[in-house]
Amino acid sequence: MIKIRYKVTLAYDGTLFSGFERQPKRRTIEGVITQKVNIMAKNPDPPIVVYGSGRTDAGVHALGQVVHFDFPFDLPTKAIYRGLNSLLPLDMEIKKAEKVSDDFHARYDVSGKRYVYRLDLGEFKDPFKRNYTGNWRFPIDIERVQTAMNDFIGEHDFSSFVASGSTARSNVRTIYEANASLEKDANEIRLEFYGNGFLYNMVRIMVGVVVEIGSQMRPEHDILRLYDVKDRDQARRTMPASGLYLKKVYYEGEDPKHPTKLPKRQR
Repeated sequence: MIKIRYKVTLAYDGTLFSGFERQPKRRTIEGVITQKVNIMAKNPDPPIVVYGSGRTDAGVHALGQVVHFDFPFDLPTKAIYRGLNSLLPLDMEIKKAEKVSDDFHARYDVSGKRYVYRLDLGEFKDPFKRNYTGNWRFPIDIERVQTAMNDFIGEHDFSSFVASGSTARSNVRTIYEANASLEKDANEIRLEFYGNGFLYNMVRIMVGVVVEIGSQMRPEHDILRLYDVKDRDQARRTMPASGLYLKKVYYEGEDPKHPTKLPKRQR
């Protein structure tokens, strides 16, 4: 039986999903795309399994999530792209479909990920942005935020920035880029992180710390202290899932600066 492996990049609005991973009686990204892939393949037995680059939590969005699956028909990539988009609900979209080698794996071949957090600065939650941004109503200094973001760059033990329930064998991760920008027209701060991997709720906890630093609720370099204490409680808040976007997943050959696979212990 023929099996063609496809790599698919997709975007989704996470508002009405219970996260990425399939769960009984819940609407999830994995569940929906697995169902549509199998419908497109005429419901083979055994069913096609879809593998993602990693999980996103309920309410988290994606601009460039990646999955792969083995399809029983050799179809042009444009047919996969158009066929799946015709079946998917309006809060999901296939951005790209590619044929890949049989040894490609959407999760295990990841070399890095890029996340963006959108932070609305309105005094009250904007009803039209409440599902797509976090909210921070306190005065905030963008230069102080960027100074704090710089302390994330490099290899660190992020034990203070991981939520309980993590199954990672190691809390050591490397952050390559961490940048803050003030979007005046949107009245937002955008926080962007690029690293070789991220722990459970790590970005949302990182954002919670840097906004407190930006609002002078913490010392300017408090992140360095948090590395040392390795105490999740001292990082305090976890920002809402609504502001978080998985922007891009990197694989070997796609990013010449950081081409190495993420070690198995950190996946």
